[in-house]
Amino acid sequence: MNFTKMHGCKNDFVMINCFNDNANILTHNLNELAASICDRRDGVGADGLIIIKRSDKADAFMQIFNSDGTEDTMCGNGIRCTAKYIYDNGIIDSGRIHTSIETLSGVKNIELLIQDSRVNKVCVDMGIPELTSELPEAINVHNMALKFIGVDTGTAHSVYFVEDNQEIHDINTWPDSDFAREGVYFERHSRFPDYTTSDFIEILSPSEINMRVYERGCGETMACGTGAAASVFAGFILGKLSNSVIVHLKGGDLHIRINENDKRCFMTGPAVEIFSGEFHYAL
Repeated sequence: MNFTKMHGCKNDFVMINCFNDNANILTHNLNELAASICDRRDGVGADGLIIIKRSDKADAFMQIFNSDGTEDTMCGNGIRCTAKYIYDNGIIDSGRIHTSIETLSGVKNIELLIQDSRVNKVCVDMGIPELTSELPEAINVHNMALKFIGVDTGTAHSVYFVEDNQEIHDINTWPDSDFAREGVYFERHSRFPDYTTSDFIEILSPSEINMRVYERGCGETMACGTGAAASVFAGFILGKLSNSVIVHLKGGDLHIRINENDKRCFMTGPAVEIFSGEFHYAL
């Protein structure tokens, strides 16, 4: 099957276009395919697999699978890559600056920023985030007494402000091995029966934060768009952050803007094509 490798702030994806040539894979086990193709030793290697297929509600449907094979409902960096893909590959007409993509968390409206006839950046209307916890809520993670804010931005997030959590105040400098070991306890805590993505936030100013993320179904990733939106929303609700924030992630920067009237959230960031190829998989 043909594929394209893309990334948004180095959160990387294998993209498969099922509008035409690869449509036959839709009848097979996509969970197994995702785990196989995302493997960084035996496969192409990625944080996730994105299936792009037809939609009767939008210009395309984005189906997203994590690298462990589990299906997710929404992906902020992934939807920016999907928007770039459908424009650059002629699925939507050239010259358009607006598109829409259906996900399992609903249809997302998108603005395309074009440079040299190709998409350079993408702004996504993420909708109005939903609080899923107390403000804040106490939690004990691996014998650490902590506080988090639960936010759903199309997928479940738990936001930890390090200034409020002394036991993880230095988490942004933890070695990768320590972060990976502890991250599992956050992801699979009994408070979250369907698991959660954990976002660890260091506030630099009301308009600038550092963020490290342990993603449900992936482990640590270089960036998380839905997590950036969830974290800024949580900070805005608590009065810690303004409505326009630059989020510094390991893989690059995202801009999150919140409409002060209705709290609708907008995410802007890059989308990059890396390479295309052919993956041999026994369907």
